[in-house]
Amino acid sequence: MLVEFQKHLNQKFSFLQDKKILLAISGGVDSMVLLDLFKKSPYQIAVAHCNFNLRSEASDLDEQLVKEYCNENNIHFFVNSFNTVAYAELHKQSIQIAARELRYQWFDELLKNNNLDYLVTAHHLDDSVETFLINFTRGTGLDGLLGIPEINEQIVRPLLIFSRNQILDYAIQNNIAWREDASNATTKYLRNKIRHDIIPILKEKNADFLQSFQQTISNLNDIKNLADDASEMVKQQVSISTDYILEIDIQKLKAFKNYKAYLYQWFKDFGFTAWDDICNLLEAETGKKILSTKYILLKNRNSLILKEISVINNDVFLIFEKDKSIVYPITLIFESLISENYDIQNKNQICVDANQLKYPLKLRRWEEADYFFPIGMKGKKKVSKFFKDEKFSIFEKEATWILENGNQEIIWIVGHRMDNRYRINNQTINKIKINLTK
Repeated sequence: MLVEFQKHLNQKFSFLQDKKILLAISGGVDSMVLLDLFKKSPYQIAVAHCNFNLRSEASDLDEQLVKEYCNENNIHFFVNSFNTVAYAELHKQSIQIAARELRYQWFDELLKNNNLDYLVTAHHLDDSVETFLINFTRGTGLDGLLGIPEINEQIVRPLLIFSRNQILDYAIQNNIAWREDASNATTKYLRNKIRHDIIPILKEKNADFLQSFQQTISNLNDIKNLADDASEMVKQQVSISTDYILEIDIQKLKAFKNYKAYLYQWFKDFGFTAWDDICNLLEAETGKKILSTKYILLKNRNSLILKEISVINNDVFLIFEKDKSIVYPITLIFESLISENYDIQNKNQICVDANQLKYPLKLRRWEEADYFFPIGMKGKKKVSKFFKDEKFSIFEKEATWILENGNQEIIWIVGHRMDNRYRINNQTINKIKINLTK
């Protein structure tokens, strides 16, 4: 198994060479075999052990075993003791979910704080089968039928080609000490019930069940790659180039027969789960939106717009006469204009009569009562009406800044339209050019 393991690392995980690797070691047979295999291979390793304090003295003995192994073999050792029960109660979670959150949060901190490159876990082929069956029974898409991925960002799982029996045989043959978790024997949890009651039947009916499963996962991965390629090609055809994360032309999208599947493929990684609501958004009125934890999906006329949720900043920023530029919350550059050298068609640039400016100027968000005198038009206009006429989306309104004179008159809807009262003419003596730099 050692030779096969090292060959597998060289072929599939060559990027681990010369990297600093953190091994997640529980003390069970799977992880202790993983530790032994890496110890006998030319890699820079450290070990992390979680004590969840769920089995009283047994949890401490798990920790002791891993710590003694690391001390005897001069392996850097990290340990963390968690009050898992209290965490689960506080967050209203199951013990299993709480333990998973705690360990991966800590692993992530270890990687960042200790300049470690990858986390390696001891998940094996039987684990992948169990995950497949759990997802299958609960209802899932293609991703859920792929078992456990070998590589997931900084997490690497090199034992997925080995079965539980292969790992156990290696441990016995090499006199590796490990600890049994008594909770693994109970069928109280779904994973254990699948492990003890269902998988043995499948293996009994098909002696090559695990090999068949590996082939099925390989086939599903090929199908997933085809689906990803198709999804990306369609996205390029229906997406609009904007500053948003993604903007989709609804009419172009609906020309594809399986457009609902593409919506799922594009938005699943952004935390959305209400897929019927997302599909209904295509027919909804402008302004309807759906929120995930960090993102917002908006129906805006003939488009779907995906954007990260941002806190609207209602602060007022002062600009003084001595200021030649500001860089926050946006970048504005102020310079005296001697000639007529400026582009009147450039919306990110205006030239104003400096003698009309009363400092400090203010940079702020728009308000419902705002009005201005748009250059190129007669009379005044409410800013809200200007937004409507220009077909601003909710996001564009939220992102717009107002440059206000010291007398509370609007000088410029920044990046869009200046006020006619501040334009220069043949009698203007002092001119200031203001540039918005994106």
